[in-house]
Amino acid sequence: KQIVYFYNKYTLSALHLFFQIKDNRFNEAIKILHGIPNSSYTRAGLSLLAFCYFSIQDFTNATSYYEQLTEIYPENNDYKLYYAQSLYQACLYDESVQASNKLAENPEYKGQITKLQAAIKYGQEDTLSANSLVEACSSDDPDKEVNLGCLLYKDGKYEEALTKFKNALQNQGFKPYLGYNIALCYYRLKDYGPALKYCADIIEKGIRDHPELSIGMQTEGIEVRSVGNTLTLHETSLTEAFNLKAAIEYQLKNIDAAREALTDMPPRAEYELDAVSLHNQALMNFEQNPTEGFEKLQFLLQQNPFPPETFANLLLLYCRHECYDLAADILAENAHLTYKYLSPAGFEPTDRSSADGSDCPLWHHPLDASARQSRYGQLSNTQPDRALLHSHYRSLARLRVRRTKKLDELASRHTEQLRKLTKQVQEYRTRGDTEMIKKTVIEYEECLERYIPVLMAQAKIYWDVENYSQVEKIFRKSVEFCNDNDIWRLNVAHVLFMQENKFKEATGFYEPLVKKSYSEILNVNAIVLANLCVSYIMTSQNEEAEDLMRKIEKEEDQLSFEEPDRKYFHHCIVNLVIGTLYCSKGNYEFGISRIMKSLEPYNKKLGTDTWFYTKRCFLSLIENLAKHMIVLRDSIIQECVQFLESCEMNGKKVRTVAYSTVLEENDAPDGKETVTYEARKIKCLLLKLQNY
Repeated sequence: KQIVYFYNKYTLSALHLFFQIKDNRFNEAIKILHGIPNSSYTRAGLSLLAFCYFSIQDFTNATSYYEQLTEIYPENNDYKLYYAQSLYQACLYDESVQASNKLAENPEYKGQITKLQAAIKYGQEDTLSANSLVEACSSDDPDKEVNLGCLLYKDGKYEEALTKFKNALQNQGFKPYLGYNIALCYYRLKDYGPALKYCADIIEKGIRDHPELSIGMQTEGIEVRSVGNTLTLHETSLTEAFNLKAAIEYQLKNIDAAREALTDMPPRAEYELDAVSLHNQALMNFEQNPTEGFEKLQFLLQQNPFPPETFANLLLLYCRHECYDLAADILAENAHLTYKYLSPAGFEPTDRSSADGSDCPLWHHPLDASARQSRYGQLSNTQPDRALLHSHYRSLARLRVRRTKKLDELASRHTEQLRKLTKQVQEYRTRGDTEMIKKTVIEYEECLERYIPVLMAQAKIYWDVENYSQVEKIFRKSVEFCNDNDIWRLNVAHVLFMQENKFKEATGFYEPLVKKSYSEILNVNAIVLANLCVSYIMTSQNEEAEDLMRKIEKEEDQLSFEEPDRKYFHHCIVNLVIGTLYCSKGNYEFGISRIMKSLEPYNKKLGTDTWFYTKRCFLSLIENLAKHMIVLRDSIIQECVQFLESCEMNGKKVRTVAYSTVLEENDAPDGKETVTYEARKIKCLLLKLQNY
């Protein structure tokens, strides 16, 4: 009876196992196989385990099982082929070459081995060897044209690659991976319309043919289980299509649409994500959670392979968040990656401290220049050695001169290239060569994208020392190239604004940027709106300022109703800046009332940055009251006390110190580094002044 029981038990398990494999539920099949005694020692068990692990793209385990099969059954050439393929998929290229060479002389496997070795050479970036191997394939092989297209793509010949992929599509019919290859070529050619169309075709086919992949359900807020890294998911090319769609939307500055593309893809657990999806998630959600973003990019840098953009993006984000020591550590630890993944302009010793100007302004906040030292610097009571101090300043001056010279040389090379391309475009227009005009314009735009960060780095040297007139001169020199560039126009507006006597000119630069996104005004950077309001007020255009503020408040109220848990700071920041302006002009009664209003409701508006600018105005108020330079009504002081009590109640977990690195953000705040403590201290000072 016992024997019959076990026989029936494992027969049922076997039936269940094959049903799971038939339905592509490979994870469940693996669990069943591991539950059957001796499954790891029989040919059937090893073969099924290897196949299942390969199907869920766990190539390390697949390699291990296929290796065992080749040792136990050396006469079976199929196992040798599968072993070589698993090694290739695991990026163990040298081992894969050795394994595939054992079948190289076998005529039955010659075609498959040739293609496999071509793929290995492609992965090793040896395109010449890969090309010779692909050319050796039979002309009847439909993969030959596709592989030639891949090699052309690798060499940057996107138009020729596109032709190859389109020919393959006509001969073979629509296949998701071919559609993706075509979309990718269009993306590289910056022709985003057709690229999005092919992505949409892949997605529609995936939705129609595979409803079990739960496409788009995460975006709609429906809880769904992970679909895993199945062979079906790989064959649909859905992951690739959604990532490419996200990249295109990101390039077009449609950040919400880019995030939606990532959440639309078939759901997987974080540990199941491929490297490209993890990289894109880190970038898209970086503003909301920078610490997690850094962790993901650092993790990717330790993987083999990782997306080529990872290294440069990690360095740029460290620099953007002023984590220069960490950026230097990454460069030192990965010197070999510097020459591989950064262009010469990216790693020249310019002490480059700005993120790529193509996707964000060099500076966002006009108050940062005056506030940086008090926020991040540590005050010392000891008297510094004068000789050491002078030596330090001389060293800084020499460094600034070297950096300026290096940037000037770099900028000169870029401007020379831009002028050359402009001349070429004019010549092609004279000839009527439309194709060459299009190609040269794309080259010009790419050159301009490389020039903008260099220009911003030049400007930042003088911005940091508050020499705004010199920054303006630098921007004037680049007007012939950058006049239509939004990043350039935004930074010109900031420079004019900071000079405090050119508000009318600043308005002329800010207004078009705001009107461009007026229907979705909260997509505009909050400080841009605040600066425009201040510029309106300083040029006696109070009605325009009020209209803009009403528009911002209305948008925030509407979105807060739709997403009650989300925080919006646009209206708060505008009021803070206007309040600070009036306080600086001596009108504390109106200025302080604006600032107090800006933090309502406190649970949504009170934060490290908003409190920093709030307390500055309160401390300035207290200083002027103590010096008897101003007089305030008792009712205003009482309102201030009530406001500080509200901040005290809501600020127990809000930091007052902005740490120099985002890696320290998760530490528990010190008791004296909270809004509650500082609000109580300020209230105490205010009451003392009122009573005495």
